[in-house]
Amino acid sequence: MAKDKTSPRKHDVYMLVVEVGRKDGDGLPDGATGAGLVCYASGVDEAEAVRETVAVLKQADLNPLDVTGYGTRAEREAQGETIEEEDAALMQRAFDENAVIVVQMTPFFGDEDRG
Repeated sequence: MAKDKTSPRKHDVYMLVVEVGRKDGDGLPDGATGAGLVCYASGVDEAEAVRETVAVLKQADLNPLDVTGYGTRAEREAQGETIEEEDAALMQRAFDENAVIVVQMTPFFGDEDRG
C-alpha cells in the first residue's frame, strides 16, 4: 500500500478567544479585571492549538482562564463567515510560522464587559 502524502499530521490554524484574569506583571491597564484575546493558533487539531496558546500566554505573564474555539478558516467560511484580507494574512502567518498570534486584546473593566 502506497504511503499517503498526508500521513504526517498536517496542522491548521484555529481561531480562539481567550479570557484572561489578572496576574502581577500582566501588562493590563490599571483598573482592568482581565481581558479577552482573539488569537490565531497553529496546531494539528484544536486541542493542540489551545494547549500551545495557553502555554504562550502563560510565558507572557498572562493568566488564561477560559478558551473558546471558533474553528479553522474553512470551517468558519463554511458557516457563512467572511474572512477579511488582514485576518487571512495573519492566519497564513500563524500557519507559516507554526505560531500563536494575538490579533486583538480587549481589557475588561467590570463584570458588565463580559458576556
